[in-house]
Amino acid sequence: MSKLDQYLRAATRDNTRQSYQSAIRHFEIEWGGFLPATADSMARYLADHAETLSINTLRQRLAALAQWHIDQGFPDPTKAPVVRQVFRGIQALHPAQEKRAKPLQLEQLEQIVQWLDSAITAARTAQDRGAELRHTRNKALLLLGFWRGFRGDELTRLQAEHVNVVPGEGMTCYFPQTKGDRQYQGTTFKTPVLSRLCPVEAYLAWTNTAQLLAGPVFRAIDRWGHIAETGLHADSLIPLLRTVLADAGIAAVDLYSAHSLRRGFANWATSNGWDIKTLMEYVGWRNVQSAMRYIEAADSFGKRRIELALSNALPTK
Repeated sequence: MSKLDQYLRAATRDNTRQSYQSAIRHFEIEWGGFLPATADSMARYLADHAETLSINTLRQRLAALAQWHIDQGFPDPTKAPVVRQVFRGIQALHPAQEKRAKPLQLEQLEQIVQWLDSAITAARTAQDRGAELRHTRNKALLLLGFWRGFRGDELTRLQAEHVNVVPGEGMTCYFPQTKGDRQYQGTTFKTPVLSRLCPVEAYLAWTNTAQLLAGPVFRAIDRWGHIAETGLHADSLIPLLRTVLADAGIAAVDLYSAHSLRRGFANWATSNGWDIKTLMEYVGWRNVQSAMRYIEAADSFGKRRIELALSNALPTK
């Protein structure tokens, strides 16, 4: 790979590159389309998958196909009126409610940590090195993910050499690039030492137990206690979290995902008086729309406000 190719590759996030490659394969191989495509073939492609793919997936496929045409120097067929009209028609006939991960509540987090602490103690007693490492890693992953509101891919990309712990105060986590960092300036997140459910204490316990000095913080561990050299794959995070939640006695674990940690912290923060600006700065959101997608109102049905208004408007009997 030439230096030019290396720089071009570095300009695109791995997740974006992989999803775009998957979209191109789907269009060419699975559907049998030809590139460069015509506006008519793009419209037929959308129509053929309108009932099987979500609106967001179709939108992502269009973005990938558009980028391919731009990169290759061809006219972009996805901007043609017929393609846009077909897409609007699909939105009208196949509306879909956005599915959001259920936020993890603080009480649930405490329940899970209590279970993990017991599991760590039991593993040490049984001299089960693999189990001790897994439970210690999972505790650090959950507490750091919750209190920092990290995305799943941020947890899997965190490097030990980019973490600095200040005893008694907290820790900083540096990322050379985050989702909102389009200028590649790097972002540093601060995490405080807490009196309970402490993410810093859990992080130190994990890295000391695993003897990690550099490389990915969160890694796979086999049954014999061997720690992988590479970090956890982002796709493995959801089943890992659901397994931990199920083992700790949390119900309906299929409703939870890696976003549950981020949404859980956002809801905890707003219910405890954090204003939206403070929350955005802490988590790293660049716009209010992104933040609001993660926040559920404490009175989601508006019951308290309506009942209060009724009590003020109607005479008591």
